[in-house]
Amino acid sequence: MNRPRRQLLRLAAGAAVLSAASRFAWAQTYPARPVRIIVGVPAGSGPDVTARLIGQWLSERLGQPFIVENRPGGASHIAAEAVVRAPSDGHTLLLVSSAHAIGATLFDKPNFNFIRDIAPVASITRGALVMEVNLSVPTKTIPEFIAYAKAHPGKLNFASTSTGAASHVAGELFKMMAGVDLVHVPYRGGGTGMLTDLLAGEIQVMFDPLSSSIEAIRTGKVRALAVTTAGLSEALPKLPTVGQFVPGYEASLWNGVGAPKGTPAEIIDTLNKEINAALADPKLKAKFANLGYTLVASSPTEFGKLIAEETEKWARVVKFAGVKAE
Repeated sequence: MNRPRRQLLRLAAGAAVLSAASRFAWAQTYPARPVRIIVGVPAGSGPDVTARLIGQWLSERLGQPFIVENRPGGASHIAAEAVVRAPSDGHTLLLVSSAHAIGATLFDKPNFNFIRDIAPVASITRGALVMEVNLSVPTKTIPEFIAYAKAHPGKLNFASTSTGAASHVAGELFKMMAGVDLVHVPYRGGGTGMLTDLLAGEIQVMFDPLSSSIEAIRTGKVRALAVTTAGLSEALPKLPTVGQFVPGYEASLWNGVGAPKGTPAEIIDTLNKEINAALADPKLKAKFANLGYTLVASSPTEFGKLIAEETEKWARVVKFAGVKAE
């Protein structure tokens, strides 16, 4: 081997060692300043509360503030793009949710590819929506509701927090699999307005996050028919699942943390380790249980697999129903 080639190989090897040492040192000093967690929904919502609980834990464990920044709008697309454009240094994170898996198909020409441009860090929660009806709807079970809806096609309104939201596509999936004709009524921001109209009978049915409706269900103001998850809910264990009557039906709300593509693996591993430690903490478990969430620890690879599977699943529903972003 000639001398110039040997020198080139030495330089390349030295650069690799230096790069690895630099990444290790970076991870050892992470975080070097406050970290932003970008959330694509308004303050007070389930994902926002999730981000704040995890952010508080990470602040205490890693010695820097983890600050929640709400950037609602565009089916959480605005928040995701802000993180995609941020430096890949672990100081800007995304509260990843089922909305991002749905949103990947909503936009005709997105400015980024979510699966390609966001690195999965860790899963946090999984939760149910509840299929619930106004008390005047003469049905108490899913089979009764399907029969009633088929006898009154196009006469029943179902509400969602917005076009393309989980509460919307969960309803579209039900329509598709149960063979019923329900009229979608989107609400901007959802929340109390949607529930108020269900109570008033303006809306007959909705697929609402359990955390939003649990008090109305417990006090008998609305009639819950089933939860949308594959398994029963710990918060409402007597409720059946939709899938018991519509085989294969499943719709979940889930949250986790993502980072910009190219974030050093050492930083991702640090965050993953601390988040999984949080999910094992009894006090934090109790707080999430009160919201109707189940905690789901994962590796970055496992969380990435969930995101890919959910993106593929909801793409089929969005295309079948012809859903487009507002």
